[in-house]
Amino acid sequence: MSTFVVFDLEFTTWPGAYEQDWSAPGQLREIVQIGALRLTGDHTVVEEYDTLVRPVVNPRLSPAFTELTGIDQRSVDRYGLPPAHALSDFLAFCQGRSVLSYGNDMVVLGENIGWARARGEEIKHSPLTPGFHNIRPWLNTVAPTTATINSGRLWQALGLPVPAPGNEHSALFDCHSIAAALKHLAGMGVTLPEGMS
Repeated sequence: MSTFVVFDLEFTTWPGAYEQDWSAPGQLREIVQIGALRLTGDHTVVEEYDTLVRPVVNPRLSPAFTELTGIDQRSVDRYGLPPAHALSDFLAFCQGRSVLSYGNDMVVLGENIGWARARGEEIKHSPLTPGFHNIRPWLNTVAPTTATINSGRLWQALGLPVPAPGNEHSALFDCHSIAAALKHLAGMGVTLPEGMS
């Protein structure tokens, strides 16, 4: 059975970081949560991936990050994986499949892989083996009501039922929101561009 992956990341942030593109000293986009779904061609979820990651440069989460995502310091300290471990696990989940994000999460993923390697950590599995694609430009074109919407609100913009338990800015919930949007569009005869699924 052919499958593809939808993924979403939550990463460290501070007040004003988004507007300044994380350009302030020491403000790196370190991954704190990875969520992913493996989907069949008819958009049925066959497997979920969800993990917390312990940031290295900024191990203390900002109050702004916790307020945005609901992820607290205690959870990350207790359940977070070391970055190289989490990144290797996620790339294994993606192997041999097209991997879709709503936005340039693959850039943040690449940054984190680079930092881990610079620290001398081994990343198992190549990030180049799966084909990573940003579907946001395509989705915003075929469904213009989504143009100003983040991944966790796609279901709302399209008038769909809540796709899963949870809230936006939880990586796995945001993946379910993306998947619901794709399934809805497919039901209207709008399919992903060739090579993305």
